[in-house]
Amino acid sequence: MRLFTYMKAYSKTLLPKAIIAVLLTTAIRLAIPIMIGVYVINQALQQKDVKMLTILVSSIAVLFIINTIANRYRIEWMNELGQNVIYDLRKHLFTHVQGLSHRFFDQRSAGSILVRIMNDINSLQELFTNGVINLLMDMLMLVGITVILFTLSPPLALAVLVILPIMFWISTKLRKNIRRSWQDVRLKQAKINSHLNESIQGMRITQAFTQENENMAFFHGINEESYESWKTATKKNSMFRPFVEMTNAVGSAVLIIFGAYLISRNGLDLGEFVSFAFYLGMFWEPISRLGQVYNQLLMGMASSERIFEFLDEKPLVDEKEDAIELEEMKGEVVFTDVEFGYEANRLALKGISLKMHAGETIALVGHTGSGKTTIANLVARFYDATAGEVRIDGIPIRDISLSSLRSKISIVLQETFIFSGTIMENIRFGNPAATDEEVIRAAEAVGADRFIAKLPNGYGTEVEERGNILSVGERQLLSFARALLADPRILILDEATASIDTETEIQIQEALKTLLKDRTAIMIAHRLSTIREADQIVVLEHGTILESGTHESLMENKGHYHKLVLSQFAEE
Repeated sequence: MRLFTYMKAYSKTLLPKAIIAVLLTTAIRLAIPIMIGVYVINQALQQKDVKMLTILVSSIAVLFIINTIANRYRIEWMNELGQNVIYDLRKHLFTHVQGLSHRFFDQRSAGSILVRIMNDINSLQELFTNGVINLLMDMLMLVGITVILFTLSPPLALAVLVILPIMFWISTKLRKNIRRSWQDVRLKQAKINSHLNESIQGMRITQAFTQENENMAFFHGINEESYESWKTATKKNSMFRPFVEMTNAVGSAVLIIFGAYLISRNGLDLGEFVSFAFYLGMFWEPISRLGQVYNQLLMGMASSERIFEFLDEKPLVDEKEDAIELEEMKGEVVFTDVEFGYEANRLALKGISLKMHAGETIALVGHTGSGKTTIANLVARFYDATAGEVRIDGIPIRDISLSSLRSKISIVLQETFIFSGTIMENIRFGNPAATDEEVIRAAEAVGADRFIAKLPNGYGTEVEERGNILSVGERQLLSFARALLADPRILILDEATASIDTETEIQIQEALKTLLKDRTAIMIAHRLSTIREADQIVVLEHGTILESGTHESLMENKGHYHKLVLSQFAEE
């Protein structure tokens, strides 16, 4: 029922037209056997009335033509309705997934998410295109035929339809079993897609360590599981149609034997018998189709449960209804006794208190796992603190709308993501409204224009998926240009210069001196040479602050930072 709510948007357009077509075709199909048996055979033929016979035959021919036209439009309207519903559902699911918290993506592979948005929704296509309207049409046909059968001959109708309760009892027993089988099929498909996604992305590593055979063996295993699950599900499905056909055969046998008996006793005339035979033949057709629709419903339920599982996911980082829209941001960030853990029993930050003044450049240093990136994640509100409070410009960060907060923050990561498209489009991702001139100025500011000028089509060069035609350093320069084009009030640089050569790093450092002016910058770096000019350096260890100050003051204190600098200098 929840799935069918997506049809509400078309309840005044496509759906009424399709229903009218269904009612018309159903009425015509129910009328024709009566016309043939009762009027053509019992009256026109027995009375040898040629005029009546001509009128009846012509009327039946006209009804068949109307039925054909109505069916044609029914199919067209239902296809359009089905495609619209699938479009809306996929759009709704993708929009919802985009708004979920980072923790959701931490716990699921990209392949499993892709399966829900593509495969599970595709499996509903047949249900919405044909299944729903066929269900309505077949139910109307069954009710209409049953009423007519009992009107023509109650004893014969009872004799023929006595087997129906047995059939429904058996099909009900099969329901749960078939449904579980289709759920298992969907799980196995998700597993295959997840493995394929990882394998394709990690192909270089697989080949570098010559693990092709092991990878193929694992894929063969999950592919075999998927094959077996499909075979089991289709085997259970295939039991329904032969059962309907067997029921049809029994009903036909009862019709012939008991019908002949009634005719011989004058309890039924020939025309009524012919009409009854027509209707009985028509009766098993919707029963058989209902079995197919039933299977579609079971498949649809298995898929929709997985779809609604995602739609029922609530963002852990939720937005208040009366959230504040920040028109302007100075960029002051204050942490007060902040605690946070990616896992319940493992804290990444332990009682952090920290103040970042507006326009200040603050550097976070420390060993891997000390909490540097976690602080940046909390500033961008990818996660919420489990204790304590984060404020921006004196406002609790939970009170600020996510869109207005993140629109004023730019992030450059160590492993930058380049989208398929041109160089120009990738830089403009930071500000879709930017002009070509503004994009070029941002590229020039970080020195990206030098390598762009050497590309075949300059800013119009297609970079392909993940920017594979670019070096790591070139991709990083593009991400700098993208972040700076957004003109943020807070700029987060998470190991942003780690993949750039020394010459390019010096060039970027010079550009940053101008570009970071009047902006709050949070720099996370292992290469301590890149943070000497920071206004404040915070040294972290196991989620706590060991010391903070300028480069000079920390060197004079000869504490943990002093040791880090000396050890790195010795390595270099």
